[in-house]
Amino acid sequence: MLKQSLQQKLQQKLTPQQIQLMKLIQLPTVAFEQRVKRELEENPALTEGIEEDQIVVENNGTFPGEGTDSGAEAESEENKYEDIDVSRYLNRDDTPDYRLYARNYGQDEEEDLRFNISGGQSFREYLMSQLAAFQLDEKQQRIAEYLIGSLDDAGYLRRELADISDDLAFNEGLMADEEEIADILKRVIWLLDPPGVGARNLQESLIIQIKRKSSNKAREHALKILERGFRELTHKHYKKLLERFKLNEAELKDALEEIRKLNPKPGGSLSGSRITTHIIPDFKVRIEEQPDGTKIPVVEVNGRNLPELRVSRHYKEMLEGYRLEKNKTRQQKEAVTFIKQKLDSANWFIDAVRQRYNTLEKTMRAIVEYQKEYFLTGDERKMKPMILKDIANKIGMDISTVSRVANSKYVDTPYGTKLLKEFFSESLTTTGGEEVSTIEVKEILKEVIEKENKRKPLTDEALSKVLKEKGYNVARRTVAKYREQMGIPPARLRKEL
Repeated sequence: MLKQSLQQKLQQKLTPQQIQLMKLIQLPTVAFEQRVKRELEENPALTEGIEEDQIVVENNGTFPGEGTDSGAEAESEENKYEDIDVSRYLNRDDTPDYRLYARNYGQDEEEDLRFNISGGQSFREYLMSQLAAFQLDEKQQRIAEYLIGSLDDAGYLRRELADISDDLAFNEGLMADEEEIADILKRVIWLLDPPGVGARNLQESLIIQIKRKSSNKAREHALKILERGFRELTHKHYKKLLERFKLNEAELKDALEEIRKLNPKPGGSLSGSRITTHIIPDFKVRIEEQPDGTKIPVVEVNGRNLPELRVSRHYKEMLEGYRLEKNKTRQQKEAVTFIKQKLDSANWFIDAVRQRYNTLEKTMRAIVEYQKEYFLTGDERKMKPMILKDIANKIGMDISTVSRVANSKYVDTPYGTKLLKEFFSESLTTTGGEEVSTIEVKEILKEVIEKENKRKPLTDEALSKVLKEKGYNVARRTVAKYREQMGIPPARLRKEL
């Protein structure tokens, strides 16, 4: 049976202001600057810089489009516009100065935005330019150019010759069988610089490179190993290589040294698709010495996180004109409604930027205070176990807020630029009952691996036993996880002669 009923309940919902503030907090410095730039483009009531006669906008606590009840729709069009209190947007005596703008840098300091752009020949253009040294007819030239265009950024030809033959026929209208393509590949492409380009796999690339070098005993042995012992080489089965090629250890060492000099990615040094990321730290921590000789870590937030923002003076003049106008047309009233929305939005954004800056600063100071021993010494073994909840409780904020602050943020320390979330780690209890950070365990594990006998590297099981002897109760699977996180290969790949 269907029936109607009324139900009343309380429900927590985030306002649009809170949602956008959380998004602002999560952004690193560069992305935040782009967000500010976009807001400046979209909201004409928001501008950068400082004017002598700044205006103040009182925030009524509502975002444009919010704060209306169901009875608002029943208001007359006249009352809808007459309810706007223009004076509230023109008052400049009751709002504290910090709500007007945020200083980015000092008056005598200017930000240098100059940067250099370098241009040059691309990887494929460099290869194309070398084709002139070969006497090729029109068909051979087109095949060679197509092969160069098919190379990946590492310089490898990853496609089958049969597929290339089909593409030449269908896309270029050029009939060429696999034998013709293979001939151009070996007779032309493999002779281009850098050596090794055009190879179809790593083994073939290394063989091409070693053949391009002048011959000596070590390179002859290296060529044999690459051609007939590549599998044993990749698995570091040195004993099998010694037996198969009748070499002594000195000869094998010399051959391996020649192989190490070869480039596994011959096109990498010339590829134009490499992306260089310039990290801009969001925070800086420096060590300051006090008059009594003690040292303390000092936190600085990147000033670019606090841009100079203010409300447009032009919008004040528009509102003043509205106040003086006696007989207002409908278009003027609609314009004032639009102005009100933009002013509310601009005022909120200025407050949000300030709140973001304060949240970043508060969180970073708590992290530095918590990890004070590390920042004073730089010894990662003195880093304490720290999780998001520890910092959230310390600053009285939600865990999600701390997580957003730590996300994709970098801090410039006297010991290098580090990702902020690297300071967070789980705790591990030693055999003595003491809680230590997993970062400390990783440092101990790294030291043990560095000091091991490279002829007989320690397995994960053996590393687990060594750590237990040092008081760290770590299982074999945990050792493997920590080793992979630090980018350390397994025992068989750490083996050396």
